[in-house]
Amino acid sequence: MARALVAGDKGLLAMDESTPTCNKRFAAAGIPQTEEARRSYRELIVTTPGLGECINGAILYDETIHQTTRDGIPFIKILSDAGIIPGIKVDIGAKEMAGHPGEKITEGLDGLRGRLQEYFRIGTRFAKWRAVIALSDGIPSRGCIEANAQALARYAVLCQECGIVPVVEPEVLMDGEHSLQRCQDTTEEVLRSVFRQLSSQGVLLEGMILKPNMVVPGLKCVQQETAEKIAAATITCLLRTVPAAVPGVAFLSGGQSGALASTRLNAMNVSSNLFRSGPPWALAFSFARAIQQPALEIWRCQEANTVAAQKALYHRADCNRAARRGDYGAAMEAT
Repeated sequence: MARALVAGDKGLLAMDESTPTCNKRFAAAGIPQTEEARRSYRELIVTTPGLGECINGAILYDETIHQTTRDGIPFIKILSDAGIIPGIKVDIGAKEMAGHPGEKITEGLDGLRGRLQEYFRIGTRFAKWRAVIALSDGIPSRGCIEANAQALARYAVLCQECGIVPVVEPEVLMDGEHSLQRCQDTTEEVLRSVFRQLSSQGVLLEGMILKPNMVVPGLKCVQQETAEKIAAATITCLLRTVPAAVPGVAFLSGGQSGALASTRLNAMNVSSNLFRSGPPWALAFSFARAIQQPALEIWRCQEANTVAAQKALYHRADCNRAARRGDYGAAMEAT
């Protein structure tokens, strides 16, 4: 199942925004923040024609996984019929970490075994848990890194116990003024800690997917690097920290624009000179806004805009499919 999630030139679509996050994006686009509006938007996504040509798996939210189309067909069935594996976000969010100002710990382990068993029963075959690592003066602390790494590992082994593939997401945030090198150093430290904990908990590396941040300078850093330098830094970081047994690395977009995320993913997949005989893991994508945002801005809760929004969604997914092959370029944005 883990291999299937990153097979071919496809990736994952993250549509697991929590209700507050989804409402925030709706408010910015002038869309009503109601359950029906969220259901309608997610129906638009799962019924996009040809989506299975670019997407192996879709990460859903608890509200979404129980929703149906207007005609009463469960979203899980729509996805499965399109050849897309249903997944689920199972953490309950990053909370302020006691004794560590400016840092967060992700919660949701209590009762997780029972929730995973139920998700498996209804057809979910993979899950996601996100740890948030802020990068600023004096942080992240060792305590924050280790606590989040242990939570990721405990979540992952619970998933595998229930027959579900864990997507392990340690995200070093893009916010701030940090340099490319500082991001690389911190990401390496975080990933080393995560894999130590995964080993300690007995997680089967062949049965998981890693969903890390790309190694990038902070959004406020004066020195913004080329896609080639970002690819080199990211791949070097992965080679130093990620065991070859892991089937795939599915990058998060972290707030990057769709075109920028595709450009950087493409650069990684053409950087074959950084490997002796090709990468040991698939270099895939697990994007949310970098695929969804254009469609959301077109749709704006107007049924007449649905077809155009779905075309925009498919286009962004197809751009990332091309980036996995190293075939993405500016010309695709002009079509």
